Amino acid sequence: MKHTDIEALVKKLNVDTAKGAVDKRVQDVVVRLLTDLFKAIEDLDLTQTEIWKGLEYITDSGKSNELGLLAAGLGLEHFLDLRADEADAKAGVVAGTPRTIEGPLYVSGAPETVGFARMDDGSESAKADTLFIEGNVRDTDGNLIEGAKVEIWHANSLGNYSFFDKSQSDYNLRRTIFTGTDGQYVAQTTMPVGYGCPPEGTTQALLNKLGRHGNRPSHVHFFISSPGHRMLTTQFNIEGDEYLWDDFAFATREGLVATVVDVTDNAEIEKRGLNSPFKKIVFDFVLSKNTSSAPTTEIDRRRA
Repeated sequence: MKHTDIEALVKKLNVDTAKGAVDKRVQDVVVRLLTDLFKAIEDLDLTQTEIWKGLEYITDSGKSNELGLLAAGLGLEHFLDLRADEADAKAGVVAGTPRTIEGPLYVSGAPETVGFARMDDGSESAKADTLFIEGNVRDTDGNLIEGAKVEIWHANSLGNYSFFDKSQSDYNLRRTIFTGTDGQYVAQTTMPVGYGCPPEGTTQALLNKLGRHGNRPSHVHFFISSPGHRMLTTQFNIEGDEYLWDDFAFATREGLVATVVDVTDNAEIEKRGLNSPFKKIVFDFVLSKNTSSAPTTEIDRRRA
C-alpha cells in the first residue's frame, strides 16, 4: 500500500467517522501515530503474528508495571530531556544544573526536615558504607537560596527502592530537605549501588533482543524546587562505576558525575557523630529562574 493511501485510510477510519465533539489535540496525535505505525507495518512487512506479539508485549509490560522502565531503557526519557534543552536554549534560559531523567521510582510524601536529614533506617549499617551528601543551592546569579526543597531518593545495597521493595521500611532512603539560611542541604545515608533491570522482566527481554544490557551505575535522584525558580529533575551518577558512561537509561550527562571522597580524619569522624571512616560527596545545584518563554519543567505524570 502506498503511503498516500495509508494516510487517506487513517483519515477515513479515525477522522471522517467522528460524530461527536472532538479533542483536536488527541485526534492529531492519534492520526499521526497510527499513520506512522501503519507505514512501518507496510515498509517492514510485519506479519500479523509479529503485530499481535507486539501488542501482547505492551500488555505484559503494563501488567508488570515496567512501561516506565522501558521508556528510560529505550531512550524516550533522554530524548525528552534533549528536546527540553533545545526549548530552553531557544527561549534564552540561563542554564543551571543539567536536567536528566526522573525514572519510574519516585514516591511522594517523604519525611521533611530543614538543613539535615538521615535517610537510612540503620538496617544496612553493618554492610554499607555511611555516605554524606552535601552541598548548596544557588540561583544563576550565584545567590544562595534559602528554603529550597531538595527531594532525594536512591536504592539500597541490593539495588532496590523502598515502597516498591516491601522488605524495606517506609520511606527508607527517601527524604525531603529544605535548605537553611546558608542554602545548604546535608543528607546522611548509605552508599548506593548500581543495579540492573529485573532479569526475567519485559524490559530486559526486549533489551536482550537488541543485544543490550540493562544496567545502571550507582546514582542518586533529586527534585530541586524553590518559588521563583524552575523545578529541576536530575540525578548524579557516581564516578568509578563501570557503567558510568554506559548507563542503559542514558542518564549520565556532563556536569552530573559525583566524586566520592573517603574521610578518615578522626576529628571529622567525631564531628559527624560516627566511630569509623565514612564517604562524602559534595554536590551543588544551580536553579534557573522562572520564565514564561520556555515550557514548564513541572511534569504531570502518575507517580506513587
